[in-house]
Amino acid sequence: ERTNAWLQNWRKLVTRYEYLLENFLAFVKLVCIMLLFKRYF
Repeated sequence: ERTNAWLQNWRKLVTRYEYLLENFLAFVKLVCIMLLFKRYF
């Protein structure tokens, strides 16, 4: 639930602009890495 709230702050994830699923999932992974890095370092 908390992770979904964090991801809602990224406009590109809320509205899916990417046509290809691979690009969208890559961006989701990148955002998760950035959030974890920001939180723990």
